Amino acid sequence: MVIAGVALLAICTILGSYLGDLLGSTLGVKANVGGVGIAMIMLIAARALLARRGVLGEGVRFGVGFWGAMYIPIVVAMAATQNVAAAMRSGPLVLISAIGAVVICFAAVAVVGRLSGPAETIDEIEAREGSLTPRVAQRDNLEGMTK
Repeated sequence: MVIAGVALLAICTILGSYLGDLLGSTLGVKANVGGVGIAMIMLIAARALLARRGVLGEGVRFGVGFWGAMYIPIVVAMAATQNVAAAMRSGPLVLISAIGAVVICFAAVAVVGRLSGPAETIDEIEAREGSLTPRVAQRDNLEGMTK
């Protein structure tokens, strides 16, 4: 019944795309406005409704879960590609804005990293919890930390 989960995802995608186009035309924009988000909200609602009614089988749950997880990055990447192609025809301001956004994100990550203080590595956590293997301890000079 994995195919039923895929069918549910397809129905939500088609309806979300239609509603996004309808919303875009209502707002006077010649684009799909929020179709991906609408489709994901519909998928979550449909999955919850089926689960509440007790008709969400393991195959349907697996199909919806797997393709729901794959759907977001794939569709967002496709939409971003279209947006970039359309935006690049608009002029150099797009490129300047994109570079600025990347620089701001890198700076924010650096600031958060510095404010959070020193972090434990996985090996240090495993050593503290007693699950560090002797070979890894020897490799990372943590030999006194194994139990």
